[in-house]
Amino acid sequence: MTFYVENESGQDLGFDYEVLAWKVMNQALDYVECPYEVQINVIITDNQEIQRVNELSRGINKPTDVLSFPNIDYTTPAVFDHVEEFQSDYFDPDSGELILGDIMISIDKVIDQAEEFGHSLEREYAFLIAHSMFHLFGYDHLVETEAKEMERMQEEVLQKINITRD
Repeated sequence: MTFYVENESGQDLGFDYEVLAWKVMNQALDYVECPYEVQINVIITDNQEIQRVNELSRGINKPTDVLSFPNIDYTTPAVFDHVEEFQSDYFDPDSGELILGDIMISIDKVIDQAEEFGHSLEREYAFLIAHSMFHLFGYDHLVETEAKEMERMQEEVLQKINITRD
């Protein structure tokens, strides 16, 4: 797996956000049994920038905690059997890796939500990475059954790497 994490916010998170992102992403990839080596980009930003991107990409003019930009069009979430048909769209020609997509996280929201929910910054950050990974796999939470499935899968991924709500 190749992943790039860029902290555009300039804020010190107080933990190794690259190592934690790698653990969560690897566990999520194992969870869905992704058969490919992948590329993922993570940008850590602030509320102002994520609001700007949220407005441009979704037409919502307010900050959000995480944005996911999947590169793959799925017919069924986490089913990768069609990606090789679209080699030039989905794979990096130099590395051969499947380009899964991009994740953008607001560090301001991580801080606020960790306090709001009474858990650590690490837990909130890891949760948002896990949440976004499932979006990159084609899952969504527009209806209650999908939301519950995503919540269950996210928690299972986090528990496997000992990231709990405590």
